[in-house]
Amino acid sequence: MKTIATLDLNGEKYAVLPMKDYRRLLAAGGITDEEEGLPPMPPRRANGDYPAIAAARVSIARDIIRSRRAVGLSQAELARRSGIRVETLNRIEKAKVTADIATMEKIDKVLAGG
Repeated sequence: MKTIATLDLNGEKYAVLPMKDYRRLLAAGGITDEEEGLPPMPPRRANGDYPAIAAARVSIARDIIRSRRAVGLSQAELARRSGIRVETLNRIEKAKVTADIATMEKIDKVLAGG
């Protein structure tokens, strides 16, 4: 049995494991650390945090892309069914813009099967 190194940060205990083991765990869950076609997270700040707005845009974009793929829709078809322009959806999925609530509700309705 391997001995797992631990690290205490801010009162929390973390397990430290080799990158190959980390990647194996991700793969076991059907996740890769560099999923194809997903926008990358923005560069971290000096303190290790992500810029909030940019990170939120990427998180939303990734969720939309994953959901769209899961239901088998192209970007053009999702845009058509949502009643939005393909260019608008493309900019949202590339994390270039923050969609307004009405647009997100249209996209969500289609992805939820509504």
